[in-house]
Amino acid sequence: MNLDELDALKAKLDSLRPLPVAALRNLHEALVLHWTYNSNAIEGNTLTLMETKVVLEGITVGGKLLREHFEAINHRDAILYVEDIVRKAEPLSEWQIRNLHRLVLKHIDDENAGTYRKLNVTIAGARHVPPDMLLVPGQMSALMHWYDTEAAAVHPIVRAARLHVEFVKIHPFVDGNGRTARLLLNLELLKAGYPAIVLPVTRRLAYYETLDTAHAEGDLAPFIELVKECVREGFAPYWHVLGVNPERM
Repeated sequence: MNLDELDALKAKLDSLRPLPVAALRNLHEALVLHWTYNSNAIEGNTLTLMETKVVLEGITVGGKLLREHFEAINHRDAILYVEDIVRKAEPLSEWQIRNLHRLVLKHIDDENAGTYRKLNVTIAGARHVPPDMLLVPGQMSALMHWYDTEAAAVHPIVRAARLHVEFVKIHPFVDGNGRTARLLLNLELLKAGYPAIVLPVTRRLAYYETLDTAHAEGDLAPFIELVKECVREGFAPYWHVLGVNPERM
């Protein structure tokens, strides 16, 4: 699917706005659940979709680690923070990124939450080796400089994908980089008026492979294609809840 087709879907959805309050509430609850479940599952969280649902409702699941409960609750809070940034139309900054990461690791690793790593890391199974810890602050500043000076000229979907790729390439934190990167990706999509996407755990292999191709070979195209597919799928819940067929609009 090309970008023009996705823009056409966005235009169709925009033509239906403002959406009914009940529909928005239903869509939001489903998004938070599926986004949280899949993003955590990609990182190894063993909560099922239904277990994630009850944890978000305040119920403890027997036999599951306390960390896994916090990962679900923290991710939900991080989504709400992303939505608040969008609502206030705040420009992206390193401060916001640190805050997002702080929310992701709250009560899990408070010592490293929101703090750039002070050790060198490797990504298991990947060809790319993240930069030396001493280079992290400078590379994050360079990423923000790109965002502030060049990113606006790029299509929002491509911009969101590239921000994700470059952030993960730097791997600025000891833990929680993947969750934070997916939050940043959706932050960009939401700012541009697109639905937030869910990168499903069922595509974890493709997700990792396309990221590694981007990092090791400098070829972002496969990852951008994956994001575009997920963007297309992100419209589906809207058509379902609103009871419309976009092809007949």
